[in-house]
Formats: sequence, C-alpha cells, structure tokens
Amino acid sequence: MIARQVTSLANETVKHARALHMRKTREESGQFLAEGLKIITEAVDQGFAPETLLFGKAAASHPLLIRAAEATTAAGGEVIEVTPEILEKIARRDNAQPALAIFRQRFVPLSSLEPTSNVCWVAMDRVRDPGNLGTVVRTVDAAGGGGVILVGDCCDPYSVEGVRATMGSIFAVPLARASVEEFVAWRAAWPGSVVGTLLTAEHDYRAADYRSPTLILMGNEAQGLPPELAGVCDVNVKIPMRGRADSLNLSVATGIMIYAVTDRLLG
Repeated sequence: MIARQVTSLANETVKHARALHMRKTREESGQFLAEGLKIITEAVDQGFAPETLLFGKAAASHPLLIRAAEATTAAGGEVIEVTPEILEKIARRDNAQPALAIFRQRFVPLSSLEPTSNVCWVAMDRVRDPGNLGTVVRTVDAAGGGGVILVGDCCDPYSVEGVRATMGSIFAVPLARASVEEFVAWRAAWPGSVVGTLLTAEHDYRAADYRSPTLILMGNEAQGLPPELAGVCDVNVKIPMRGRADSLNLSVATGIMIYAVTDRLLG
C-alpha cells in the first residue's frame, strides 16, 4: 500500500478535512467526511470510493483499511498516513477512529425516483436534527425502504453528525431534495398512499389503509406537518400517547411508521 505521510496540521488536505465540519465547505466542495473503517467499508461495498483516505499507523495493516486504500487508489483518490493528533483534530474528538475518509455527496433527482420499485418511502419536512435524520436513513435501510426525500429547509444529511448516525446507510439509501412546491407537484402523480402523521389526526396508524407504494410524510420536530402538506396526504394518522409524554422523538415515530407500513404491505 502506497501512502503519503503527513504530520503537520497546516497541511492543506488536513485543513480541508477539518473544514468539512462546516456546512458551507460541504456545499462549496460537494464533499463530506466519514469516520471509521466500518462506515468506509460500507461505502466501498456500495460502490463509493473515498476521494481521500486518511489513516493512522496503527490501522495500516488492517485488511479493511488495505481494501479501502486499494479502492481509493483505483478511483484516482489519495491515501495519506497521518498522526493520531491529526486524526483527533479532524474528528474533533479524543480517541478518534483510526481512519477517516472524504467522499463525494450524492443526491438523486426527484424525477428519477421510481415509486413502484419499493413499497415504502419516507419524506421529511424541515427536519432540523442531523441525528434524527441520520437515524431515519439507517431505519429506512434496515427496513428495506426505497429512499428519503428532504422537503424544504432541512438539516444537512452529510454533516458529520448525520453521517455518523446512519452507520454507513448514507451510502445505501437514495436521497432526494425538493422545495415544498416541487414536492407537492411531484406527489400528485404518486401511485399509492401518501400518509402524514399528526397528533390531531383521527385515524390510528395501525388501522389506516396503506396502499403500495406508501409514502410516509413526517413533519418538523417542533411544529409537525404544516397544513399545506397535511392537506396533500390521502390520510393523516396518529400514534397514540398512553403516558405523560405528549409526543415521540421524530426518528422513533418515523421508525414505528416505517415498520407499520412494511409489515402491512409485505405481510
């Protein structure tokens, strides 16, 4: 394995990797940062080769690192051995993962999605917490869902926190983005059910009629679905609260809906 050695925090590649914690840098470069051999290996398995692979000496002989390095080199990327201090500075945490990688972001056009290719899809309206979004992406992957559509001004799925929460599913789940207007226009041709979640809904999520393919539409953490989106749903449902809490965490509620839909439609 051929790798360049870098020991200075002033190195331009190192500075760029650190800057990928900022959304502005991610948007300008179209790149993002992923941490750990597990996530990097998931990327390689899904056909995503790192554009830059940074690793510590302790990981140099690890089979997964060698495999990732080969994929990086084959795709024209760069493999760099760095010090533990550099890994910690890039990751912004002590005891950083032994390998970090810079990847190219990938969003698919809304028009390229094929609804009938899967029984379950998820759309998220103005989701704010990257941990919630990353967890939803991971859950869609686990349940075998079709993809995630980001509606309106959402947080960045390619933030370090968001990518970390996906545990590698960011490379397996198609992501699309749309304005509210674009989404509403696209939804008009949806061939199955569009199901929204509302605390004020009359229908229990377990009793609703789900037709394949079902698009689950989830609202913002603080405000829920706005009227203009609730109004384009075929049915709005609620998850009953039996205890003192008046609502669920967004990613938990989305997970319940995903499995309710997939269990119903797939038996």
